[in-house]
Amino acid sequence: MRILITNDDGINAPGLKVLHAIAAEVAGPDGEVWTVAPAFEQSGVAHCISYTHPMMIAELGERRFAAEGSPADCVMAGIYDVMAGRRPDLVLSGVNRGNNSAENVLYSGTIGGAMEAALQGLPAIAMSQYYGPGNRDLADPFEAAARSGAALVRDLLDKGHWGGGDYGVFYNVNFPPVPAAHVKGVRVVPQGNRADTFFSVEPHMSPSNRKFLWIKGGRQDVPTAPGTDAHANLEGYVSVTPMRCDLTAHDIVESLRELLG
Repeated sequence: MRILITNDDGINAPGLKVLHAIAAEVAGPDGEVWTVAPAFEQSGVAHCISYTHPMMIAELGERRFAAEGSPADCVMAGIYDVMAGRRPDLVLSGVNRGNNSAENVLYSGTIGGAMEAALQGLPAIAMSQYYGPGNRDLADPFEAAARSGAALVRDLLDKGHWGGGDYGVFYNVNFPPVPAAHVKGVRVVPQGNRADTFFSVEPHMSPSNRKFLWIKGGRQDVPTAPGTDAHANLEGYVSVTPMRCDLTAHDIVESLRELLG
């Protein structure tokens, strides 16, 4: 099996090392793991692509490349340049430092990498490690992902639904903010919503008296509704959410059609 991995935290991020180990275990001794990751951090770029300017790509080692672009850029670079003529069998994106549950899904470059793979007709899984008091001070905050990541990827490959429709399925996986020994299991759940939690801006004045704005996220310890992603994570479960790139609000198409006649 040939696996392409990427992330949005950058080529030197600790989570990418965890993902490489997961991918190597899944690929097996006769498989290949190829890395194409951003040269610098690309958190929050969602499914952005470098459409109006070129990106530099550099080989850093055997099957290891850094690109001056977004995770979606990196996936395209992997498919059409680095691995040209030998498409990957699977694309893994992550392991993100922090969760990509609830509203974070819409901003996440980690999700963007998996989304691009799905648009290219490839099986893809985004993987993120929730941070919280239960794991952020551990010697390895990613130990929940490291311990159960490979087995979950195998399960999804063997038992998951793939394809089916114009926009293929990809999976969003979030590991809970607890030590590996405290993970309670896996829950298949929809994307949730953290009530009254929003991304916003925070102004700061520079020494030269110019105003700069920092983008800031909302509280991450706010649970979503029971039976959805962040609620499951905060209860100690790995969440698995099947997703598609189709953004249509299918539930209101018919009623809107009637209203607009």
